[in-house]
Amino acid sequence: MSSPFAPLTESLIRHRGVLGAMVVGLDDGLIVESTLQVGVNGNAFAALTASLYRKARRSAGAAGFGATGFLELTAEQGRVCTAGGQELVVVVVCEQRVNVGLLRVELLRAAEHLP
Repeated sequence: MSSPFAPLTESLIRHRGVLGAMVVGLDDGLIVESTLQVGVNGNAFAALTASLYRKARRSAGAAGFGATGFLELTAEQGRVCTAGGQELVVVVVCEQRVNVGLLRVELLRAAEHLP
């Protein structure tokens, strides 16, 4: 039996340059649903991204910026993008060449439906 988030991760993985898509628990960094290509360490990305998103949320709140929407980590070999709700975040692991603008729109739309 698949989770209600399976269609979400399956639609995100179809974007050119996306290597993995996950729905992750914000507090514990555990994967709720994932669609990953072979070789992507989902557990490591899930834990890292949940932690980064929690810290970004706290930092934005402390600075008086309001809610955190979209977070992107860019590195030499790729990107990790995320958007979240109160309990879950959507995480996408991608290559450098991914269309970040399109992905951002998709992630923010998906985050509207997360608890």
